[in-house]
This record gives sequence, C-alpha cells and structure tokens, in this order.
Amino acid sequence: MPSVPTSVKEQLDTQKIIYQVANSNFPPVAGHRVRATILQDSLGQVQAISPAENLLDIRCINKILGRDLRATNQKERQPLFDKYKLQTIPALPKLAGMPTIVDESLLHSEHLLLESGTQGQVLSIKKPDFLQALADTDTGAISVAVKVDLSGNDEKHILKSVKQFTNRRIQQRLEETLELPSLPETAQRIINLRVDPNADISDLAGIVEMDPSLAVQVVSWASSPYYSAPGKIKSIHDAIVRVLGFDMVLNLALGLALGKSLSMPVESPYGSTSYWHQSVFTAATVESLVTKIPREHRPGFGMAYLSGLLSNFGTLILAEVFPPHYEDICRLQEANPHIPYQEIDRHVLDISRDQLSGWLMSLWNMPEEVSEALRYQASPDAESDHIVYAQLIKVARSLLANEGLILGPKEKLDPAILKELHLLPEQATEVIESISESSTELLNIVKELS
Repeated sequence: MPSVPTSVKEQLDTQKIIYQVANSNFPPVAGHRVRATILQDSLGQVQAISPAENLLDIRCINKILGRDLRATNQKERQPLFDKYKLQTIPALPKLAGMPTIVDESLLHSEHLLLESGTQGQVLSIKKPDFLQALADTDTGAISVAVKVDLSGNDEKHILKSVKQFTNRRIQQRLEETLELPSLPETAQRIINLRVDPNADISDLAGIVEMDPSLAVQVVSWASSPYYSAPGKIKSIHDAIVRVLGFDMVLNLALGLALGKSLSMPVESPYGSTSYWHQSVFTAATVESLVTKIPREHRPGFGMAYLSGLLSNFGTLILAEVFPPHYEDICRLQEANPHIPYQEIDRHVLDISRDQLSGWLMSLWNMPEEVSEALRYQASPDAESDHIVYAQLIKVARSLLANEGLILGPKEKLDPAILKELHLLPEQATEVIESISESSTELLNIVKELS
C-alpha cells in the first residue's frame, strides 16, 4: 500500500493523533467518510471539511465566515499538491496552516475515515483524536444530505417551486415568472413534418433551407470528417441522400433549432464543457450505442439521437429562467464534483433541470420519447414506457464522464442497465474508445455550432 504523504504524517505526529491507514478501494471500511475542499477568495484559501456523501454548501460557509469564497480549480490547487507531494486533498484540519471550517455533523461521529492525500487511501481516526485535531477551527452546518429524486407530477413540483420564489418576491402567475419561450417556428414545422405520412426529402430540405443558419449547420455536420462523406456536400439534399439520411437530418435539424431557441449561459462551472460540446458528444455516443444493440431490441434511431442531442437542454432553461440561482448552482458544482447536478439543482431550487426540460418538451408537444428521456436520464429504473431512451443517455454520459470528455462524477456502469439495453460491457467500452478516437472530429463540429 502506498505510504501516507510525509507532510500529512508529520502533522499527525506533531498533534499526537492516533490513526490507521486503510485502503478505500476494498470495502467495507467502517466509519464516516470525510472529504476536504479548498476554497478561495481575495483574502486567501480556506479548507472546508465535510461528509464525503454530502453536498458542501458554499453559501453557508460564506455566511458564517463573512467571506466570498468559491471552490478552487486544479491550477489553483496545484502548488499545494506539488509542495506537499499530494495526490488528493487530505481531510486533515489546518492543512498547510490553512484556516479550516468543519461540518458540525462530523463532531458526533465515533469513527471517521479521512482522505489521506494518497489516492485510494484513507486515515482511520476515532472521535477523540479527530476532535483534538479541530482545535482553533470553525464549525457549522456547512453541508446537507443530497435529496432523492422526486417522483410523480413534475408540473406540480415546478408550480410549487415557483410559488416559493414568488412568495419571497412578488406574487405572479406561473407563466409570468417562468417566461419560457414558445416553440421555434422551424421546430414546429419539423414536428408537423414528422407526423406527415407523405413527407419526403424535398419537404424536409425545404424547411431546413428556410433557416439559412440552420442549413449551414446541417451541411457542416454532414461534411465533417466524422462521417467520412465522399466528395463535397453542397446542399441539404446532399446531406440527406448521401450522408445522414432522412430520419437523421430531421432529428438533427429539430435538435439544432431547439438549441437556438434559448441563449447560451454565460456562467458555467470550472472545467465544464459547453452546451454544444456536451450535446454533440452525447448524441454521438448514443448513436454508437444504438448500433450495437441487436436489431430486434433496437430503439428508434432518430428518437435516440434527438434525445442525446437535447439531453443538456435543461441547462439552457435553468440559465434563462433562474440566472442568479444558476450562478449559485455553478459554484456548488465546482465545490461538489462528486454530486450529480440534479441533486445540486434540487438543493437550490427544489426541482432539477431535467424536470424542467421534460416538462417544457411536453408543453411543446414534442414526442413522449424525448420528454421522458430528458426527464428520467438520471433515473434509468423509473416507470416509463420509453425508459430505453433515458437509459441510453445515462450510459452515454457515464461513459463520457469516466473518460473525461464531459464534466460529471465518475461512476461505474450499472450492469443491470446494460443488460436491459441488450448491450455487453465490452461493447460499451468499444463505443467510448471509438468516440475518444474521434474527439477531434467531434470538436470541429462543436466549433462550427459555437
């Protein structure tokens, strides 16, 4: 087992703290897991120590300390890592002499497991020794247990959440508060075309060509080296016939049209990928996963692709409708990279962006497959007639996050979901390896959209 960093060992010995070293990769290891986060403002850095499974609430810390702290990024932490030979941030109070604030819930834990500074290794410490290490530190309620997924009527939850906001400001009706956009005209035409049994290539090309910027994007997409199209793509008709196909262009155009209906957010968490980056990579991964599923179990390709392309649409809604709160959410994401964004959304707003996007898709009369895919992408075991599309997004985003291609907690793929999709683990591995190899081509598509 790797040794405890010398700097950490010296601090433990100086404070005469009794500890044992344990390997966190081999459960069960009894005890309350503890993590540390380095925060910073113009006055300097502060260390926050909290339960590993909880959401660290920076707003509470700033209120207690009278500071304007936010989570540090990797570049800001690197000097500390280099100086003390660390792989992770040790959850040891007063690390490097830093002011420290500790979540008060840890004061009642009889046995704690602290991040040691070495990857995969924890320090097993009993309550008296931990309390001894807390001398001259601040304590407070600085973290909360994450909320479980809300089930039931999403509109009811959204109405309740918005009512809470209006009660704190001025009473307004729901539609006045949300000010959600209407469905773009181009998108409406494409949806009408989708249900027209007599629709053909000319009809689709005509609709897309009516929006010059959309037409350019579709042609650019089809011309990408990612699709290895033979010869130059000169028109929407070419893109449909020679490269992408009717179903693909229809859903691609619909996804692009909806993406243009809201402004791109100015705020974003450290290290996050742009809206189009996440959309393009998720759609491409979903596309590849679908091709691996046996034909007799394969879901609708176009619907799956559209769901992947719109999977991040809730971020646009959140930034558009609740800008100050979205900024809070971004800061919390930076401080809690281990927590899924849906749980951070609910901590701040009582609803998640997935609920908002699923609800808006229903209001816009989008296909049920899409609205349910967006709503349940973090709940792949939910009761839904179209859960397969949510499951595809869940697998795609997990693969991308684990590979570092998009922002998100790293997590093991659930074998049960793969089994329900009729996919083998090695097929999922093949897909993400292919996407990783094609990342340059996909980034070029993102660049054109941005």
